[in-house]
Amino acid sequence: MIQKTWYNLFRFLVKIGLFFYSKRILVSGEKNIPKKGAILFCANHPNGLIDPLIVTTNCRRESHYLVRAAAFKKPFIKKFLESLNLIPIYRIRDGSSQMAKNKEVFENCFEIFKRGETLLIYPEASHNRKRTIRNLSKGFTRIVFGALDKYPDLKISVIPVGLTYQNTSFYPSKVAIVFGKPIAVKTFYKSNEMTSSINNLKDEVSKQLKKLSVHIPDDEKYCSILAKLNSLNVDFTNVDSINKIIESGNYPKQKKKHVNFLQPLYYIIILNSLIPFFIWRKASKKIDEIEFIDTFRFTFSLFAFPFFYVLQTWIIYLFFDWKIATCYLFTSIVIVFVYSKFSETNTENT
Repeated sequence: MIQKTWYNLFRFLVKIGLFFYSKRILVSGEKNIPKKGAILFCANHPNGLIDPLIVTTNCRRESHYLVRAAAFKKPFIKKFLESLNLIPIYRIRDGSSQMAKNKEVFENCFEIFKRGETLLIYPEASHNRKRTIRNLSKGFTRIVFGALDKYPDLKISVIPVGLTYQNTSFYPSKVAIVFGKPIAVKTFYKSNEMTSSINNLKDEVSKQLKKLSVHIPDDEKYCSILAKLNSLNVDFTNVDSINKIIESGNYPKQKKKHVNFLQPLYYIIILNSLIPFFIWRKASKKIDEIEFIDTFRFTFSLFAFPFFYVLQTWIIYLFFDWKIATCYLFTSIVIVFVYSKFSETNTENT
C-alpha cells in the first residue's frame, strides 16, 4: 500500500513537471487499453529515459518497466528505481556473466503477468533519435511466450505504443503518443514452432509501430526524405498525415519557418534562474548521448527550478512582504507556462 501510494505520488509529480516542460502531449488510442488483465506495452525508443515517463503519466494502468541494468549500479539509485516499478534488464554489453541474471528477471515478469498487471518494454533494445522503427529484438517474445509456458491459461495482450517528438532534445517540444490495437499473444504462440511464432509476433508489433509513429525507412533515401520534411516545417506529431506523405511522396507546399515572438520570455526565465541554469549548462557537457539530454534536463528542472523559485520567494519576503513575494512566485510560474505552451518551435535535423 505504501509503495503504491509513493508510486502514484511520484507519477503525479512527474505529470505536473511534464505539463510545464512540454508544449503539448497528444494522446490517442487510449480506448485500446483494457482496464484489466496482463499487458505488455511495446514502445519505440527515440529519447532516453524520458520516454517511459511520458508513457506512464499518460496511461491509466500502473505499469512495471524494463530498463537497462547500467542505470542500477549505485545502491541508492537502485533502491529508488525499484520503488518506482523499474526492473533491470541485462544485455550482452553488460558482460556474459550478467546475462544469467535475466532468468530471474524473466521469472519476475511472468509473475507480473500472472497477477494481471502490465509491463513496458522497448523492443528495439536501445534508444535512437532517427525517425524510423528499427529491427526488433526477440527479447519481448521470450517474455510473453515464457509466461505462457509457465501459465498456459494466461491471457496476455501486447499493445504497441508509438512515440513521436516534434523536436527531441529541445525545450519545449510536442509529443504524440499513440496506443495501438491489442495483440492476443496466444494466437501467435505455437510451442512446436517457436521460430515462426517469434518472427510472426515481431512482424505484427513492428507493422503497428510503423503506423503509430513517424516511420522513414532507414535506407539510402532516409536523409533526403527527412531533409525535405524538415524544410517544409511539418508537424511530425500529425503521425498519420506524415506517414501518408512519406508513403506517397506527395509533399505539401513549403511553409515559412515560425518566428518565435515569445523568445524574450526565454531570456527572462534564464535571468530568473541563473544559478540552476549555469549548473545545468556545466552538467550537460558531461552527457555523452544526445538521447539523454531531455532526460537529464527534465529531471534537473523538476527539482532544481521549483527549489530555487521557492528560495528566491523566501528571500523577497525577507526584504519586502508576502504579497510581493507571492506575486513574484506567481509571475515566475506564469512566464514558464506561457513560454512552454505558446512559443513556436521549428523542426530539427535527426
